[in-house]
This record gives sequence, C-alpha cells and structure tokens, in this order.
Amino acid sequence: MSSAPNVTRVSADGVAWLASAAPYPRSTLALWEENPDAPVVLPCGTVFDVVSAPTVFGRRMLDRLWDEGAGSGPVAVFRGRTLLFAAPGTAQRLPSLLDWEEWGSQRARAVPPLLCHGTGDAVTVPPLNCDDAGGGARWLVAPDTRHPWLPGPEVLLWAAVRAARPAVRISIFPPADQDAKVYDVSRRR
Repeated sequence: MSSAPNVTRVSADGVAWLASAAPYPRSTLALWEENPDAPVVLPCGTVFDVVSAPTVFGRRMLDRLWDEGAGSGPVAVFRGRTLLFAAPGTAQRLPSLLDWEEWGSQRARAVPPLLCHGTGDAVTVPPLNCDDAGGGARWLVAPDTRHPWLPGPEVLLWAAVRAARPAVRISIFPPADQDAKVYDVSRRR
C-alpha cells in the first residue's frame, strides 16, 4: 500500500508552473521572490482546475488516489478545505458525472459537497515555503515539475466514490452462494 509523497515544498519548476496560471507570471514570480511566505490568488481554467472538498473527505480522496489509483497532482489544504489540482475542464465535467452517480440521492447524503473551480474562478494557493503545522495553509503534495500530471474528472469521480464508500469493495464477480456444493475439478483424470 502506497501513500501520498511527502513533498511539501514547491520546487523551482513547480513555482514556474503555478506562476504560469497568473495573468502576469513575471509579477507573480517577483512577488514570490520577495516574499515566499505569501499566499497568492491564481485563476483556474487554463493551467489547472481545482476540486475543493472538506479537509477530511479530501484527504480520503487523496488516500484513494495514492493507495488504489494513479496518484494525484498537487494538493493543498487551505481554510478547512482540501484543494485537489485537476486537469483544465474538470470543473465543468465533474458535477455532471457526480449527478450521474446519483450523488445527491438518499444514499449519498453523508457525502460533503465538492466545489469545482474552473474558468472564471480563482483559488488561493498556500505559500511556497509554508510550514503551517496548524493546518491552515499548506501543501500536502507540492508542485515539483513544470508539467505535473493532473487527474481528470473521471479519476476524481472514482476517488470521490471510493472515499464516500470506504467499506465497499466493487467486484465483477457475483457473491458466492453460501449453500452451493463446491466440487474440486482441478484433479480430474
């Protein structure tokens, strides 16, 4: 069983990637050079989208992505929310996939709302060098490359469904009939 990497500091390539989302990337880089402890508001929709979940549920999604899936892109915690950075277009597509999964039905009432930030939205990203042990603003998985892998809507749907139903294992095989007689045919002559 794997777990999310412990990359909590943004690398120089990660800084360049984050700044590329800003309307004025050089100004953002200059701000961070002066004050790497400053959080910055960045627009969504072109370089990344963000799916925001309550902290505990978002952490469960992150655990599913790393333990059972392909891993995650950058992930931050800010003001009681887990921010999962996603491929552009995810914010537009994920809500309809969640509806398709009957996310709002009786079965899913215990599932917290996921906020999808895409084109026209902006998010506050934690400081580059934050060591906020209090959990207010920090990177769980910091950007460390100029082209990080970003999960799309289908991957995040899968993680949300798994996080919402942690005890349910999905199998393609029907449950075994407990009263069935089982014969070992592997020793046939």
